Amino acid sequence: MQAFNQEHLKNYRFKHLFNELGWDAPAQQQPYSVTVGEATWLLDVVALKKGVQVLHCQPGAQGQMPDYATRQKIERKVTPDVREHLIVFSNGAKTIQVWQWVTRQTGKPAQYREVFFRQGEAPELLTQKLSRLHFALDEEELLTVLGVTARLDDAAPRDKVTKKFYTAFEAQRKAFAAFIDGIPNDSEDQRWYTAVVIDRLMFLWFLQEKSFLNGQTEYLQLRLQAHLDGNHGQSFYKRFLSPLFFKGFAQERTPETAAAIHAEFGNVPYLNGGLFAQHELEQRYGEALDIADSAFQKLFAFFDEWEWHLDERPLKSGREINPDVLGYIFEKFVNQKQMGAYYTKEDITEYIGKNTIIPALLGKVRAEHPAAFDALAWPLLQQSGDAYLYPAMLKGVDMAYPPEVENGLDTQMPNLLARRKPWNKRADEAVSLPTEIWRETIARHQRTREVRAKLAAGELTEVGDLITYNLNIRQFAQDLIEGCTDVALLKSFWFNLAGRMPRQSNEKFRHGLSVLDPTCGSGAFLFSALGILKPLYDATLRTLQAVRSDALIAGEKSSPEKWAEVDELLARFAATGSERAQDYAVIKHIIVHNLYGVDIEKQATEIAKLRLFLKLVALLEPDDAIEPLPDIDFNIRHGNTLVGYATADETEKAVKGATQGNLFSDAWEDIRIRLTAVEQQYNNFQIQQVQRGGHVSAADKQALVHTLGELEEMLNFHLAREYGVNTTNTKDFEIWKKSHQPFHWYVDFYPLMAGGGFACVVGNPPFVEIRPSNVSYILRGYETIGCGNLYAPIVERCTVLACAGWLGLVTPMSLLCTDRTVSLRGLMSSQNNWISSYDMRPSSLFEGVAQRLCLLISSHADESGSTASGGYRRWSSEERTALLDTTWFARLSIDHFQGATPWPKISHEVEKTILGSLVGGGVVAHLSKNSPPIYVHRIVRYFVKALNKAPLFVDAQGVNGKSDDYKALSVDPQFSDVILACLNSSIFYWYWRLTSDGFHCGYGDIYRFPFDGSSLLSYDTEISELVKLLMVSFEEGSVKKSIATKAGRIFYQEFSPKGAKSILDEIDGIIATSWGLNPEMVDHIINYDIKYRMGFVGDAGDD
Repeated sequence: MQAFNQEHLKNYRFKHLFNELGWDAPAQQQPYSVTVGEATWLLDVVALKKGVQVLHCQPGAQGQMPDYATRQKIERKVTPDVREHLIVFSNGAKTIQVWQWVTRQTGKPAQYREVFFRQGEAPELLTQKLSRLHFALDEEELLTVLGVTARLDDAAPRDKVTKKFYTAFEAQRKAFAAFIDGIPNDSEDQRWYTAVVIDRLMFLWFLQEKSFLNGQTEYLQLRLQAHLDGNHGQSFYKRFLSPLFFKGFAQERTPETAAAIHAEFGNVPYLNGGLFAQHELEQRYGEALDIADSAFQKLFAFFDEWEWHLDERPLKSGREINPDVLGYIFEKFVNQKQMGAYYTKEDITEYIGKNTIIPALLGKVRAEHPAAFDALAWPLLQQSGDAYLYPAMLKGVDMAYPPEVENGLDTQMPNLLARRKPWNKRADEAVSLPTEIWRETIARHQRTREVRAKLAAGELTEVGDLITYNLNIRQFAQDLIEGCTDVALLKSFWFNLAGRMPRQSNEKFRHGLSVLDPTCGSGAFLFSALGILKPLYDATLRTLQAVRSDALIAGEKSSPEKWAEVDELLARFAATGSERAQDYAVIKHIIVHNLYGVDIEKQATEIAKLRLFLKLVALLEPDDAIEPLPDIDFNIRHGNTLVGYATADETEKAVKGATQGNLFSDAWEDIRIRLTAVEQQYNNFQIQQVQRGGHVSAADKQALVHTLGELEEMLNFHLAREYGVNTTNTKDFEIWKKSHQPFHWYVDFYPLMAGGGFACVVGNPPFVEIRPSNVSYILRGYETIGCGNLYAPIVERCTVLACAGWLGLVTPMSLLCTDRTVSLRGLMSSQNNWISSYDMRPSSLFEGVAQRLCLLISSHADESGSTASGGYRRWSSEERTALLDTTWFARLSIDHFQGATPWPKISHEVEKTILGSLVGGGVVAHLSKNSPPIYVHRIVRYFVKALNKAPLFVDAQGVNGKSDDYKALSVDPQFSDVILACLNSSIFYWYWRLTSDGFHCGYGDIYRFPFDGSSLLSYDTEISELVKLLMVSFEEGSVKKSIATKAGRIFYQEFSPKGAKSILDEIDGIIATSWGLNPEMVDHIINYDIKYRMGFVGDAGDD
């Protein structure tokens, strides 16, 4: 594109500047007038292009340029008139310009940007500072920067590429393993080392595609061919590749080594990062390790079939491999379904990440500066209008309804149920989300208006309210930081995010906002956390820079200590020379200071590190001086999250208990002394890696490894004895360590655990039944072992690891409702919880996985806990894009989440009222052993089926009998019909959905229902008539089906209860009357889940 005319810039001839760049002259001659406080600012329209306007804000009456806070307010006031714009601010003396715009990108918070230009700066510096705009002001690129052109959605092509690549990659991986010598064939070590080598090679493939390896895009292929042509006596692996790994990439350059390395490998960068350090398998098997040349010929040929790139270009050819695609490959490779680990899509990782990371940050800043925080945050929220309501919630909210739909809004008029029948039709597309019926659209609109009213009234004044009302918490945090001009508050945001380096000898290093995934797999949640943290870092840096610039313009000279740390951090990050360099510095800092992970799969942790390295390398260009990659071996760790000492108390008790009565019982004191040294070494290790020019030597790292190793082994000794292992028998001790893979949190993450634990714990723990065939190790010391599934002890451990922080986890829905998870519910009842639940039909949160799931957000409660429920949602694949944005919560009454009862999955306040209206002693009071039974189908999808006679069932031997899928319930004949009516009713179905596992209807579910037999007997005649009609309808609508089993073909009777829905509605009307439910409650009950029960979408309605 044409370059900026520097003379036009220097002389403030903005119209000439944009005219020469090909922009159009504006038709509008009158300036925009914006009033902020008592001052009025005029903004001339300089140029426009396709709806984007460039504005010039005239100086104030005294020639002054508006300060940072005023510039922001001007931007917000202009936006309703011209959404996409760029504003140039200047002063009357023409000594300074500020170029301001807002970047809008799909899936990210809108970001406020400013670039300064001061008179007297060299043209080269000017060009550098405006480089972002220099490229952005090209017509098409500006439109992209300002959000006019939407980023192409490449999710579908990416999935297609992923599946294609993964299928071929798996075959290549298995073939490659067969060429490895020196490791036992088909062993876990062989599989592991295959992953190590291929991970390294894929990383290098990306590097060579950007010409980082000797300026060549085919560096590895050329070196392999040269080796093959040379007829060397050694393999390519031994002669070239291993030395390249350990010397070319992992050896620091010194005057003594640089020339030799260049002569042997060409111009290749020193990478560090641990990826190319000698692996423990390479140390263990040593010289015996070798790989045949043909393995690399085949693998390189396979890699050559694909297009490798590190940027985010759209996937068009179907053969592009970028880090995102590779991430999917790694997830599929590592997260084996049989291990109970599943790939977690970005919408889930982002939802959990933002609702833990941002509340943790806001809470920490508020704790340090309560008055200043409240004075800034809650007025911003109150005055925000619809800014923090998701577009999905807002769609159609202000549009009029058709008369037949509006006719059902008044709940006081008679015949509510009849008036609301049109609500079960598909809503108009203009006002609705995919597949919504009017009933859902209206409920969404009512919730939106409720939230609007609470916002406008200033009722939302707690961090948790952002989750409860599902506001755009990322945008709120972004705006909060960008709107802050209080330097102390801004510094609090920065230090809580990034940590604080000690500035004096008596100060300690303060860690940043620590985000842990205790079952990290290949890093999906950590990647999401990086994406959430990065804009927060950027916003804080930009705002500090703007506020500092304002102070310099104003000539502020007082309180130099106020700015000292600001100047230091701006020098480190904001003065890096380019936005790309700043991005690199910020992302590197986040990786080192914010992200932590542990996984029992060694390969998973290595892949997680590799993906983070690729994120950094993607920011580099061939001419850049590549800084060594950070070494994050102490951030991403291998080990068993559930086996090991997690706290000081556990560790001290174990050590002191084991040495009780021993004359040499100063072991605990010795550990404490060593831990002090560990803390210093660990902190120095992190600090040095993010300091420009910082240096961590191999000796420094080895010293920390050695100290930690000694402490780990000491604690392993104590823990093994607790497990009953004879630690004097080396073989037994080693077998125990290999099977249990202990990880001692208190030692391995000592600085963080000693400081109170992690700020946030996020993840998707494995869903595995605890039995020897699934879990090779024994668990001890957990209250939740009796829950029977591995996820429960992991949740319990997470509450310890983040004892004063936030949790965000995916769990099975059994957390809320089964008898065996009572202990887990008891543990969580002391927390503040937000729990939304999701069915597996018609669609599931995890592709191809039949799991009913919860998304759990939880925080430490200072007093008694509270729980809010986000309902139990069915949804079809078309609804996925708006699924999480349309979540809303209802607070449970305290009696709903205390004791052993299930926690009800309500989502509306009316449901809480209905639950409070249900009274009765239960069906169990009317059981009678010798009476004719009722038969209740134990598998429920859309209807509970209760019959007065056993349905047809013929087993494989041709014998008529009762299917095991039906529970027999013998009841007092006097109550038989009313119990049949209740069990078939929508009221029971609704209650069962709220309190059950969503699949089984067992005796416990039936007995739990608050059945009031005496009250219903007064309607006995009407109920008996309706039950007769119902049984006839069931019978007439049934079909005889068969299925082949191993034992032979069986025959059974299948029912379609939706054909009897009108009869069920009458039954519900009678039951509701007996309980005193009002028409609005009855309408909610009989139309609960109606879209799916009646088959309006997908496969719904088939029962």
